[in-house]
Amino acid sequence: MPIDPILDPSVLAKELSGYHLINGKLVAPKNGKTFDVLNPATGKVIGQAADGDADDVAIAVAVAKAGQKDWAERPARERGKLLAECGRILMSHSEELGRLVALESGKALRTESRVEASVLADMFVFFGGLASELKGETVPFNPNMMTLTTREAVGVVGAIIPWNVPMMLMAIKVAPALVAGNAVVVKSAEDTPLAVLRVCQIMQEVLPAGVFNILSGFGPSCGGPLVEHKDVKKVSFTGSVETGRTVYRAAAEKLIPVTLELGGKSPMIVMGDADLDKAIAGAIGGMRFTRQGQSCTAASRMLVHESLHDEFVKRLIDKVNTLKIGDPLDEETDIGTIINRKQFDKVCGYIEVGEKEGATKNELSALPTDSALSDGLFVRPVIFTNVDPNARIAREEIFGPVACVFKFKTFEEALELANDSDFGLAATVWTTDLKTALVATKRLEAGFVQVNQNLVVQPNLSYGGIKLSGLGKEASLESMLEHFTYKKTIILNME
Repeated sequence: MPIDPILDPSVLAKELSGYHLINGKLVAPKNGKTFDVLNPATGKVIGQAADGDADDVAIAVAVAKAGQKDWAERPARERGKLLAECGRILMSHSEELGRLVALESGKALRTESRVEASVLADMFVFFGGLASELKGETVPFNPNMMTLTTREAVGVVGAIIPWNVPMMLMAIKVAPALVAGNAVVVKSAEDTPLAVLRVCQIMQEVLPAGVFNILSGFGPSCGGPLVEHKDVKKVSFTGSVETGRTVYRAAAEKLIPVTLELGGKSPMIVMGDADLDKAIAGAIGGMRFTRQGQSCTAASRMLVHESLHDEFVKRLIDKVNTLKIGDPLDEETDIGTIINRKQFDKVCGYIEVGEKEGATKNELSALPTDSALSDGLFVRPVIFTNVDPNARIAREEIFGPVACVFKFKTFEEALELANDSDFGLAATVWTTDLKTALVATKRLEAGFVQVNQNLVVQPNLSYGGIKLSGLGKEASLESMLEHFTYKKTIILNME
């Protein structure tokens, strides 16, 4: 039976409370344990998540392994049609999903959560259309031998997703894996387990039971057993560098492939000839202020030519001051909340560190005055100027609404500053000079480089970083072929 949308996220959160989804059904954890899910805008409990452990992992992986064989034997285009249909159904639930993820994540509905729900649906439609690209090659090895390659599914894929854009970042793992003929077990983020659970539940209308399963729980007790399980043949992880290293070590013990997207400290170079209106808009969107800066690609290092620096800073401050901080479900809200108390304390701590390091703090916008939000984890956006490039706030990923603006004189100086980072996920350059743009795109050390724009992850744009930002690509045909299949060489001797 088709599932009807539930537009009251509080009601939906209660309906989903305490469950995994395994073999097409909502099921309680074997240990009977749950943990609270909080609304970060109010501090109130909105539901519970199943506190999964190794026993639940074993059940989900066994179910996925059993269902994967028949799924892989279906014609690729049939799998693709089913995934595209999932995308169309998810789009009909986009308002419901946007409201639910706003409730549990604290992201503003209008500026962020609806957008995520739309991209989620589009990702499944996109990958559904790529099913016909799961093709091999013929190899001119020997005239008396027919030599060819095929693309084979890896088997059961373990996917571990973060809390900042949970639905979309789940989709860029699940969609290509399923289209390629794999089954998937997802471990959701502790802070945002409900919207992704709802996505999985909705997709059961279309998918055969067992090919897409989702667990909730904590990293050591649920994520760790998933990565280590002998029947998980591929792991895709998005999260912190520290946890990524742990995942990589565990996968290395089994010698299985991994995809890691681990964060960034992305530079935004504004040349002296840049269109300042576009650059200011790009700084607002690129820093992801409306996501509270909780983005791996956030343009948190803004490098501005000395001729534009003062005007850029003034106009950026003026623009950020117009953004409204408030209830994520309020249509007038631009900026919501930090995800949890630990992250809130971390961001506030970095702001204090920045002041101690001698940077000039510009604290912007205004905190909400509604008494119902008095316990909310709201942080005013901060723009630091006069920042030492070696300062902690300039080098470490804060994952909050905190940006550093630097002044440079020459293009070479800007490139040197931009590349002086342990991360290499994203970068942008703002200029009207074609040669400058081309040189910058060649020399910037990042996996995702844009000129005069700062788009978020989109279907069909190969996305992934270098250095400490991770391994592998996502959201593209390349990711489906290279990360969710293996190439088999076949030789037929005709003599």
